[in-house]
Amino acid sequence: MKSRLCLTFLCALCLGFEPLQESQSAPAQPNVILIFIDDMGYGDVGFNGATIPKTPNLDQMAAEGMVFDDFYVGCAVCSGSRTALLTGTHYQRVSMSPVLFPRSDEGLHPDEVTIADMLKDAGYRTTCVGKWHLGHLPPCLPTYQGFDHYYGIPYSNDMWRDPANKIANDIVLREGLTLKEVTSGHREKNKVPLMRDEEIIEYPVDQNTITKKYTEEAIAFIKTCKDEPFFLYLPHTMVHRPLHVSDAFAKTEGTGDALIHDAIEEIDWSVGEVLKAVKKAGIDENTLVVFTSDNGAAVGSSLPFRSKKGSVYDGGIREPTVMRWPDHIPAGERCTEVAATIDLLPTFARLCGGELPQNKIDGHDIWSLMSGKKDARSPHKEYVLMHGPGTVRSGKWKFYPWQEGTSGSRRDPVPAGREPSPLPVQLYDTDADIGETRNLAEEHSEIAAQLATAYEKHIANVQANKRPTATMIRPEGSISADLPGRAKKNRAKKN
Repeated sequence: MKSRLCLTFLCALCLGFEPLQESQSAPAQPNVILIFIDDMGYGDVGFNGATIPKTPNLDQMAAEGMVFDDFYVGCAVCSGSRTALLTGTHYQRVSMSPVLFPRSDEGLHPDEVTIADMLKDAGYRTTCVGKWHLGHLPPCLPTYQGFDHYYGIPYSNDMWRDPANKIANDIVLREGLTLKEVTSGHREKNKVPLMRDEEIIEYPVDQNTITKKYTEEAIAFIKTCKDEPFFLYLPHTMVHRPLHVSDAFAKTEGTGDALIHDAIEEIDWSVGEVLKAVKKAGIDENTLVVFTSDNGAAVGSSLPFRSKKGSVYDGGIREPTVMRWPDHIPAGERCTEVAATIDLLPTFARLCGGELPQNKIDGHDIWSLMSGKKDARSPHKEYVLMHGPGTVRSGKWKFYPWQEGTSGSRRDPVPAGREPSPLPVQLYDTDADIGETRNLAEEHSEIAAQLATAYEKHIANVQANKRPTATMIRPEGSISADLPGRAKKNRAKKN
């Protein structure tokens, strides 16, 4: 059992959290389903205005739950975002890389308390079904991080297999590969393994069926655990490139990025199937379902926000989010207060009888927002991200401690039709200017200065209180995890 500070109630008092009011009361230990999509943008769903693709199940979930319009992730790319979600902590504080690769040596330290750790200690059954991407070898796999079981692809689907991973005796080999080729270290970009617990059970996985397989696994877990509290973490591989869909959803001619709407519609189908399973099991009123994405769109739409995946403009980190819990979360409402994935762990602790971690976390309890409490406000005076060139959100204001057009990233383009602002920093009113086009740093210099100070204080705090990642254990004599030819290129660069 990992170390903890104290009971959630005592922690809440210490941190100044407001005790549950009668109108906010909730049944003991609700089931929790956390659906985390890869690379889905704010404008990819009907409840945020999309007409193509069609997302009827998500739209119905929004009608029965609450949409969060100002919901942020902790990183504009994969591993950092998942770290923040599961630990309630900014990824830099735990020394995580923004993106891990099969050749990476480090992963999330097992001493870090995840949502799964916390809920498992509180008596929950826990499983992870989908993309992990926080370390693909011991001691960083999901089974070391509080999950009873794992089923999924251990990193992004455009990567490749690390030969160090254990192969199951009954592995299903595809595309004409032989066991000898696999054990000799076969690896190829976009050919990734499917794992169960700590073994590879299919290689390369048929990505056309991956959304369907995840959905079936999730439903089987719900059926098995319907009579006891459970936590289902469902981080879908789609809609990350390369895009794939099953035959039932392959409506678009062509391949590659052309499949984006089909892939989104299959994700929508999956959400509908999970909600049907919850209702059929008779546990709908005791199940909290949260749907969000790990970062902005890579292929789809992050409109009306500026930029996409990889950027700290809102298009890269402000996500399509809906939360549903009949009779506890008001139906058909929208929350415009700032909240974030780092807030889920402390909120689940409150609702599920979990204990908060001993180590510092960055999230706050947002149950007052979720439950629709009158006059509830964001717990974040300033929501600060150090990712990339950095940003701060405070109320309606969004601040960037760098000059427009100088981030050095192709993901931060200046909107077409105008020159970049000459001011050394950027400040936008996200209420009046949702696309972040008019830099108000000069007109509101005092606000810019205040948020610049908040950013510097956050950096100093994180740097002074960093915790380590874990070094993954590679079996002695393991074949290199580099793609063929890459190691030679890396040596050439160093020389």
